[in-house]
Amino acid sequence: MLEVRNLRKEFGDFVAVDDVTFALPERGSLAIVGESGSGKTTTARMIAGLEPPSGGHIVVAGDERRPGRLRSRERRARGRQIQMVFQDPYSSLDRRQRVGDAVAEAVGLHRPLPVDRLRARVTELLDMVGLDERQARALPKALSGGQRQRVAIARALAAEPRVLILDEAIAALDVSIQAQILTLLTRIRTDTGTALLFITHDLGAVRHISDDVLVMQAGRVVEHGPVATVLGDPQDPYTRRLIASIPKPGWKPRRRAHKAAA
Repeated sequence: MLEVRNLRKEFGDFVAVDDVTFALPERGSLAIVGESGSGKTTTARMIAGLEPPSGGHIVVAGDERRPGRLRSRERRARGRQIQMVFQDPYSSLDRRQRVGDAVAEAVGLHRPLPVDRLRARVTELLDMVGLDERQARALPKALSGGQRQRVAIARALAAEPRVLILDEAIAALDVSIQAQILTLLTRIRTDTGTALLFITHDLGAVRHISDDVLVMQAGRVVEHGPVATVLGDPQDPYTRRLIASIPKPGWKPRRRAHKAAA
């Protein structure tokens, strides 16, 4: 479904992504992990078409991305291939637009429908992400963070994409809400066949959502393989450090001792 070969991104003299290669099969799920500055988000933005690559190849469903500016028709076609959900859903939603209208706008952009079928499709998408008619009439500010992220996912699914990129999409949510969103994404993948590219620093979430994992450090891939293999028997020292940094059961943060005032 998605093939990335020798992807590279330069910002002046700084190389943010260097020789990244991987494949994501149809209905597959791949996590890209690494610390902040590892290049994982820049990689995702290039795949989504939000950043132009400095080199390499991106092939979606057999169609290689061509460089240069795109006409609006080509941008819509690209949007039907790949959609991206960001960490902060509130910033991607119009705060003056009701949820149902926001989803309807996304549907209409990619698939013009008569009014009755448009309404039915909006209801279907909102139901798919666990939102009801009352929430469809609400403004984004009236929803919780988890509900807003569900709206963002529904808008992305309106394009019926072949690949859905989730860039730290659960990072700002409470643990219980994170679990709900991960369960939702697993169900969407099963029901729609959409492949998932999951950008995260949360290795715990990776075990629940992904088949394979790619580890990045300083813009390069240091390890890549099935989740059980990479996280269960890591070969690269950087991967081992990432895994070791996960808090273990019973872990408590250290408190600094404050000296008494003289």
